[in-house]
Amino acid sequence: MPSLKSFLKSAYPLIHFFSQLPRPKPAYILLPLIFIALFTITIYYYLLKDLPSPSSLSSAPLPLTTHIRDRNGIELYQVYSSQNRTLIKLADLPPHVKQAIIAIEDKDFYSHRGFSVRGILRALFNTLKSPSRLKCTLSTEHCSLFTEGGSTITQQLVKTALLSPERTLSRKLRELILAIAVEQAFSKDQILEMYLNRVGFGGAAYGIEAAAQTYFGKSATALNIAEAALLAGLPASPTTYSPFGAHPELALSRQREVLRHMVAAGFLTWDQAESSSSVQLTLNPPQNNIKAPHFVMYIKELLAQKFGSEIVEQGGLDVTTSLDLPLQETVQRIVAEEIAKVDYLQITNGAAVVTHPQTGDILSLVGSRDFFDVEHDGQFNITRALRQPGSAIKPINYALAFSRNFTAGSYIDDSPVTFRIPGQEPYSPVNYDRRFHGRVTLRTALASSYNVPAVKLLAAGGVEHMIGLGQQMGISSWTDLSRYGLSLTLGGGEVTMLDMAQVYGTFAASGTKADLRLILEIRDSTGRILEKTPTPSPRPVLDPRIAFLISDILSDNAARTPTFGPNSLLFIPGSQVAVKTGTTNNLRDNWTIGYTPDRVVVVWVGNNDNSPMSYIASGVTGAAPIWRSITDHLLSNHPSVGFTPPPDLTKIAVCGNKPEYFLNGTQPNATCAPSPSSPHDQILTGASTVNPPAPTSSPAVLQRKFPKKTKLR
Repeated sequence: MPSLKSFLKSAYPLIHFFSQLPRPKPAYILLPLIFIALFTITIYYYLLKDLPSPSSLSSAPLPLTTHIRDRNGIELYQVYSSQNRTLIKLADLPPHVKQAIIAIEDKDFYSHRGFSVRGILRALFNTLKSPSRLKCTLSTEHCSLFTEGGSTITQQLVKTALLSPERTLSRKLRELILAIAVEQAFSKDQILEMYLNRVGFGGAAYGIEAAAQTYFGKSATALNIAEAALLAGLPASPTTYSPFGAHPELALSRQREVLRHMVAAGFLTWDQAESSSSVQLTLNPPQNNIKAPHFVMYIKELLAQKFGSEIVEQGGLDVTTSLDLPLQETVQRIVAEEIAKVDYLQITNGAAVVTHPQTGDILSLVGSRDFFDVEHDGQFNITRALRQPGSAIKPINYALAFSRNFTAGSYIDDSPVTFRIPGQEPYSPVNYDRRFHGRVTLRTALASSYNVPAVKLLAAGGVEHMIGLGQQMGISSWTDLSRYGLSLTLGGGEVTMLDMAQVYGTFAASGTKADLRLILEIRDSTGRILEKTPTPSPRPVLDPRIAFLISDILSDNAARTPTFGPNSLLFIPGSQVAVKTGTTNNLRDNWTIGYTPDRVVVVWVGNNDNSPMSYIASGVTGAAPIWRSITDHLLSNHPSVGFTPPPDLTKIAVCGNKPEYFLNGTQPNATCAPSPSSPHDQILTGASTVNPPAPTSSPAVLQRKFPKKTKLR
């Protein structure tokens, strides 16, 4: 920055000149010196004091837009504070984009030294020719002397990047000084590139790339001559010339003016200009350009936690996510259409998640029926909310039982039972249909979602052990063991849809768990990779044989027929798909979760305010139609290969019954008579009054008073 000392030094030759003149009276010697000193001080304090450095044009960071994309590079959302800007290199732009800007803004750009004498004189002449434009107020230093023309691209860059936009004579002089300095510090191409990346094109669009995306939905590298001419005309007055403004015809008038200037500058022929002016422009109308809004807002939150809000809004990150936008749009449409069909059931909302169980990738996340539905709190993301899962949680309990030598062919009495705990009210679970079904296999009990057998199994296995297995498989909300009792297997412990996607993904991936993945790669504004999330290495958390048994049971239409009938929405002919429903008895939550080896679909319906749905909203009325439509769409592109039994499984028929899978060593004896070997036979055989066995750990688990509201199918 120039200093007072340097300016006094530069004035020395002038002082020396005056000293060589004939010596007049002392007063005449002092007057020139005083004048020079006052002039120098004035110049310093009014023009050069705090003058920014031209080098800051390249060193000072620009506020840049963060781009969030799907897995295929399709843009989902742009995050910025006030200026939407994406940097682009001058060399990547078509010649006509640069030529259009130069022609209308500064045709002598490549020949002048930062300012144009001709332009300044023309602006002064036009202003003086219309005296009404000359409005100077000395007290405020406001002077609109240079209201049009005159400014070169270099001066406009200086004004935009280094100075305030005020219209004062001192600011104009500072602009002129800095423009000369900038021309000395940078090449013409560098100056033009900085200008094209900084200048405003209307609204939040700053820079030619953001302008091209805003007005035409394409990159600046793909602009044709007609589109480039329209954009080149905007910086002079974005509001006046905006094609989305009050007078869109002015945008076309300005476009033709730019084309005429391009002809005058020798960039186009008249025929090319005429042809371009007749091109029908396809504008990208103003809209809320957010796709997959619940997913995007989740990504934005994760980025802010990792990098801070300022970097997310101004750092120009480029984020590739796990989302598959075409699938997302299909799922969103299905959720909205199906919820509209069940409005009469007092169901106002629905949500869905689709994942790849082998990698943990979230391919679709629909957090509500309509993100923009303010009346029903549509921006609330149900997929991350704690809700009761109903019977959709039962497979964890059955997986625990199979790890303790129970088999899918083991029999259990579905009969009345009361669990008594000292100091608490007796707990008597009931089934969804309010009936008891006698002696049934665990296969039938799980597939048909009977409640009483599930509670008996949990009493035998221990609540704390089910909690431990659930945590290993992905449940993150079961942290306070003392809160849960035997009703846990009927949905008494709240979970999130994302947690359930991990649990069922573990079954789908043969007992291995892959953490959910939302972000694949993050780059900075220069394209440098900041973070690349590797494909997760699934961790074994469940015996693959047990995972197969659960999948085989949940895909067994015959085993679920006693409850759901032979032709329910859960049965997909020709495809082996595992599926489980869940509904709370207060009808506040309704789930359907299904999977193949390479896709998991989790669906929930209900109301955000936790109000109950209609009494006829059962396990196959609310969520199931959504699940079925999504699954049918997935199967059309990814047919199910079925579930392959792992080694060490034996399939045999016992006592003439349907062949059943058994873990080696658990197959029954040759006799068909029941031979209970469990220490919990009293519970499993259905004694009318039972004192649950003491837990092996965490004594407080079974001491909690059981809730009166039992969770159902």
